Amino acid sequence: MFCPKCATQNLEGVSFCRVCGANISLIPQAMTGHMVQPPVDEATEENCAGKKGKPLTLEASFKNMFMGVAFVIIAIALSRSIGAAWWFWMLIPAFSLMGKGVAQYMRVKERETRLAMVPPRVAAIQSPQTAPTPLPRRTDELRPPVSSVTEGTTRHLGVEAPTRHFETHEPK
Repeated sequence: MFCPKCATQNLEGVSFCRVCGANISLIPQAMTGHMVQPPVDEATEENCAGKKGKPLTLEASFKNMFMGVAFVIIAIALSRSIGAAWWFWMLIPAFSLMGKGVAQYMRVKERETRLAMVPPRVAAIQSPQTAPTPLPRRTDELRPPVSSVTEGTTRHLGVEAPTRHFETHEPK
């Protein structure tokens, strides 16, 4: 198997090129045409659904916020007319709906920012009509193999590194 970055021949089944360190673990799969599909990220899903399977939208979040405000207005109206007992219990659904609306709004905005950060998908395989024709290779000349990345660092392990001694001058 050859590295697509530096054209060095590597052993079968290795994950990284021995010379340049490029990730070559997917090269055999690409050559056979059996690419592994990446896991679906929830940020790339088109319809992020809420608990009941309905898609999260700004309309649903604003509806919940305004229903919460309506319950607050009803609670205030009940406190002025009926008395002290009923208006307090109307605040529970009011704040619950307002909180749910704010949470949905934040999730929708977060999803939009994550989708804005994801680069647009490009077709992995170009059609044969649009693919440029490759330049002919000269196969009569073979390049000499490039030395290993670790060769330059390991050949000096047996030799002690020279040390420099600085003379210290004492102030007079």
